[in-house]
Amino acid sequence: MSLFRTKSVEQSIAETEEPAHQLKKNLGALDLTIFGVGVIIGAGIFVYTGQVAATNSGPAIAISFAIAGLACALAALCYAEFASTVPVAGSAYTFSYATFGELIAWIIGWDLVLEFTVGASALAAGFSGYLQNVLDGTPLEIPASLGSASDGVVNLPAVLISLLVAGVLIGGIKLSSRVNQIVVAIKLTVVGLVIVVGIAYIKTANYSPFIPESRPPSGGEDSFWKTPLISSLFGLDPAVYGIGGVIAGAAIVFFAFIGFDVVATTAEETRNPQKNVPIGILSSLAIVTVLYIAVSLVVTGMQSYTDIDPEDSAPLATAFDAAGVEWIGNIIAVGATIGLTVVVLILMMGQTRVAFAMARDGLLPPALAKVHPRYGTPHVITAITGVGVAIMSGFVDFETLGDLVSIGTLFAFVLVSIGVLVLRRTRPDLPRAFRTPAVGLVASLSVLLCVYLMLNLIGETWVRFLIWMALGFVVYFGYSRRHSRVGLRAAEAGAREPTA
Repeated sequence: MSLFRTKSVEQSIAETEEPAHQLKKNLGALDLTIFGVGVIIGAGIFVYTGQVAATNSGPAIAISFAIAGLACALAALCYAEFASTVPVAGSAYTFSYATFGELIAWIIGWDLVLEFTVGASALAAGFSGYLQNVLDGTPLEIPASLGSASDGVVNLPAVLISLLVAGVLIGGIKLSSRVNQIVVAIKLTVVGLVIVVGIAYIKTANYSPFIPESRPPSGGEDSFWKTPLISSLFGLDPAVYGIGGVIAGAAIVFFAFIGFDVVATTAEETRNPQKNVPIGILSSLAIVTVLYIAVSLVVTGMQSYTDIDPEDSAPLATAFDAAGVEWIGNIIAVGATIGLTVVVLILMMGQTRVAFAMARDGLLPPALAKVHPRYGTPHVITAITGVGVAIMSGFVDFETLGDLVSIGTLFAFVLVSIGVLVLRRTRPDLPRAFRTPAVGLVASLSVLLCVYLMLNLIGETWVRFLIWMALGFVVYFGYSRRHSRVGLRAAEAGAREPTA
C-alpha cells in the first residue's frame, strides 16, 4: 500500500512555507491571464493551422480547433477547482498526490515532464522555422545544415533560444512576467492583423467543400506506426478529411492549446491563488479559442487547403505572400519569431515548477529543489531543463515533438478530471474557492473526449509515449520510492511507535 500513500493537502501547503523551498508570490490575475495567453498562442496557430488544414481537415480546421477547445474547456474547469483547492507548485502532480497516492502522482509528474520539456523543444523548433523565414535572402541567412534537425546537422537557432530563455527564467518570475507581457502584446497585434487584413482576401469558394470528402491517405501509408490507434484497434480503414479527418485533426491541433495548465503550476507564486488561478486558466483559454477559430477561417479562406504546403513551417506568412501582400507576411514572420520565444519560456517554467515540486517531495534528487538566494527561483532545475530542451530541439524534428506533447497533455487531463471527482468524495470538507459546475458530467465528458482524442493519434506516438512511461517506472522503483519524504516520515513514525 506504500505505492498509494497520499500527501495531505494541508501538508503540501505547509511545505510551501519552508525557507529553503519558498517561492516568491509576485503574480496576480492579470499576470496569469497573460501567461496563459502567451503560452497558448504559439506554434499551434502559427504552424499547425496550415499544416493540419492541408493534411487532415481542410477548411473544417476551424471545427478541429473547436473540438480541441471543448476538450480543454472541460479539463480547465477541473483544473480550476484543483488549483483553487491546492495552491501549490506542481499542478496535476500535486493534485494527484493528494487524491490517488504517490505512484499515480509520480506517473502524472513524469508525464508532465514529457509535456512541458518536449513542448518547449517543439516550440523552440517552431521559432527556428519562422526566424529562418525572416532571415532568408539576407546576409544573416541561416545555412540549411544549421537550421534543421531532420535535413541538417543541428537546429542551431532552437538551441540558442532554449539557453537564452533558461537564463531569463533564472532571473526571476517577475522578470519572466514582464518579458511575457511585452511579447504577448506583440503576438496579439499580429493575430489581430491576420484577422482584420485577411478578411479582405477571403474567397468563399475556398470554403467549398467545408469538410472535404473522406479518402485514403495520399501516401498509401496504412502501417500501425502511421495510422491512428483507433483505426488499428477496430480495423478501420485509415483516411484523411471527412469527419474522421476533422477529429484526427483535433487530436493534432490539441497541441495548440497546451499551456493553460502551466498557469496551475504557478499557484505557489500567486497572490490570492484561490481566486486568481481559476481566473487566469479560464479567461486565457476563452480568449485563444476564439482567436484560433477566427484565424483558421481566415487562412483557409485566403488560400485553398489544396494549395497549402504541409511542409511549410510558416503557413500564415505564406498565405499572405500568395495573396500578394508580402509586407503582412513579413510582419507575421517577425511577430511569430518574437512570440514563440515566450511560449518556450513559459513551458520551460512549467517543467521547472513540476520538477521542483517532485524534488521537494524527495522523488527527484533534493538538489533540484534549491532556490536561488537572490532571485527566489529554482535555478538548478532551470539550468538543467534549459540544456535538455536545447539538445532535444536541436536534434529532433518538430512533428515528432508535437505529437508527443499532445498525448502527454491529454493523459494529464484525464487524471485531473478523475481526480476532481475523487477529492470531492474523499475530502468534501476542503474549502474550494472555485467549484466545477455539474462536476460529474463535466469530468466524465472531459475523460471521454480526451481519451477519444488520444486514440486518434498514430501508433508511433503511442509507442514513444509508453516507452517514456516505462522509463519513469524504472526511475520510481530505482530511486524515488526509497527517497520519498512522505515514505520516510511514515517509516520514522512507525519506528517511534512503542512495541507491545
